[in-house]
Amino acid sequence: MDIIPQLVANSVIAGAIYMLLAIGFNLLFSTVKFFDLGFGSMTAVGAYGAFYFGKTLGLNTFLGVIIGVLIAGAVGFLVGRFIYGPLKARKASSMVMLVASLGVLTALQAIIAILFTSQFQTLSQNVGSQRVYDIFGGVITEIQLIILAVGILTMIALALVLKFTMFGKAIKAIGDDEEVAKIVGINTERITG
Repeated sequence: MDIIPQLVANSVIAGAIYMLLAIGFNLLFSTVKFFDLGFGSMTAVGAYGAFYFGKTLGLNTFLGVIIGVLIAGAVGFLVGRFIYGPLKARKASSMVMLVASLGVLTALQAIIAILFTSQFQTLSQNVGSQRVYDIFGGVITEIQLIILAVGILTMIALALVLKFTMFGKAIKAIGDDEEVAKIVGINTERITG
């Protein structure tokens, strides 16, 4: 096994994971216009939800992932509704929103540490057979190929939603200029709220 192809393969897999986080963070920042520090911990809530349902309760791992995504969405909705929403209604500055998101980050990390400890956790290894593929001299597991495929498919799906749906066009309009989006009739509170 050569080291360079393996480094490239590992970098591509790590890049797929970071790409998903970066796309979500960019989409969030472009619409709400503040640096949401709590976004990363909300993704961790989804990961720990998948861990809890997939490994601790013994459900199918894919079902656990779906439940984890739904839990992260619910937590994001609640944080937006009860923390960021009232602050936006009071016309809070970006600095106040940043401090609130720091509080969300700290609170969610503390809750995760209380419920799951701070130890390293892994999902079960039975997601697929542990086949190993040799691609140009680099070794990639089946799980890594699934991660890469999900990352690419999510990026393509998001690009299609933003380009071809009214919801996506509204998000892009709010990202360009929220006041103009309001003038042309887009309910910006519903989309960013």
